[in-house]
Amino acid sequence: MTALVWFRRDLRLHDHPALRAALARDERVVPVFCLDERLLRGRHSSGARTQFLLECLADLDRALRERGSGLVLREGPPEYELARLADEVGADSLHFTRDVTPFARARGARVREALAAASSEVEPCGHTGLSAVEEVGALHTQAGKPYTIFTPFHRTWEREPRRELLGAPRKLPRLPSGLAKGRLPSLKALGLQQEVQRPARGGERAARERLREFLAKDVRDYGLGRDALGEDSTSRLSPYLHFGCVSPREVEARLPPGAGAEAFRRQLCWRDFHHHVLLHFPRNAHSEFQERYRGKLRWSRSRRNFERWCEGQTGYPLIDAGMRQLRREGWMHNRARLAVGSFLTKDLGIDWRWGERHFMRLLLDGDEANNNGNWQWIASVGTDPQPVFRRIYNPARQMETHDPDGRYVRRWVPELANVPEEYLREPWRMPTTVQREAGCLIGGDYPRPIVDHAQARREALERYRVS
Repeated sequence: MTALVWFRRDLRLHDHPALRAALARDERVVPVFCLDERLLRGRHSSGARTQFLLECLADLDRALRERGSGLVLREGPPEYELARLADEVGADSLHFTRDVTPFARARGARVREALAAASSEVEPCGHTGLSAVEEVGALHTQAGKPYTIFTPFHRTWEREPRRELLGAPRKLPRLPSGLAKGRLPSLKALGLQQEVQRPARGGERAARERLREFLAKDVRDYGLGRDALGEDSTSRLSPYLHFGCVSPREVEARLPPGAGAEAFRRQLCWRDFHHHVLLHFPRNAHSEFQERYRGKLRWSRSRRNFERWCEGQTGYPLIDAGMRQLRREGWMHNRARLAVGSFLTKDLGIDWRWGERHFMRLLLDGDEANNNGNWQWIASVGTDPQPVFRRIYNPARQMETHDPDGRYVRRWVPELANVPEEYLREPWRMPTTVQREAGCLIGGDYPRPIVDHAQARREALERYRVS
């Protein structure tokens, strides 16, 4: 008996329910990954994230080879490639980790239809492994409906039983004799380019090392320091969680006791919540969750302001620092994500979908469910029931609270390195003599604000009065 294990967003060997189920059932297991151009070149195409993916696949192949197997790579639509591979190796089952996005679910349906149309005896077998809880879609309110508010979801999520962790297999069956594995292409060969200057490296090995470092140090102070931009005591596990280089279940299980770990565990719940919402409300991928705002908000279409936001040239130091960190690392501190998201949608009045697409282009952790959920949250059009004024962030005050010594801003906006602290949050207020002394002329070395926050706030409140 032979099983295919279709790797997708579960690029690991530790705690892999689909892989373990295949090994328990079949004598031969063929691990496979399909490079699907519809995903690589679709609306969420990203050179940075694809490069990270290629590194994850190379690391996965290495780990499989060390155990006697290897990763079979196919380029093309999975519904064609998997059916052909199943026929070639005589597979009787196809194991995979279930996903929640509209694209993933439609792709899975096409694979099942293709296997059925081929008159094969291949049984598709979906497994858990994407979320911390066993079945993120199964949680429901007392009325039997999906959750749309985080706090009650969190209460139910905490009570949900967890499955046991699964270790990585020590040995794996050899691949069938004569089977062509396929070669991992370069990013250039895929027609993409790297736009991020210093990204983290992909792969399960890097993920486990990052997890070890986080658990050994930063997790203890996570509750107090996770919003501190200058300290950056965040886990930086999000790219590895997105590609499944480490399972959220294992991350949760390995958290130590303490307030910091509990605060981080709550973030894992937010991840599950966004997946739960997108699973039950797939139209969120394209439109606002709140029906009263769909097609009714008058968004600005200023390309010039949008480009200046993308480039980190808005004249607001905290906003520019966040956007430059994104360009440099393919990652951004979560507090900065909230600040730049509020600025785009509220101060500039630009459609949240523009920001969502830009983030998906550059983020290594670009996850449709989480990125979409967070953008709708900060744009006040998502599941969050809070009034609009609570999500209009003053960039200067955000910096005062979360980067009080200016360490984060000075790192990412070097033009402001010598600006006195009293002017750093609003450098346009510097007298000309101070500007010269600091070597930073406003309007020359560093831009003037592209919008007045106080006026923009008034306009935002008016814009949201659509019902």
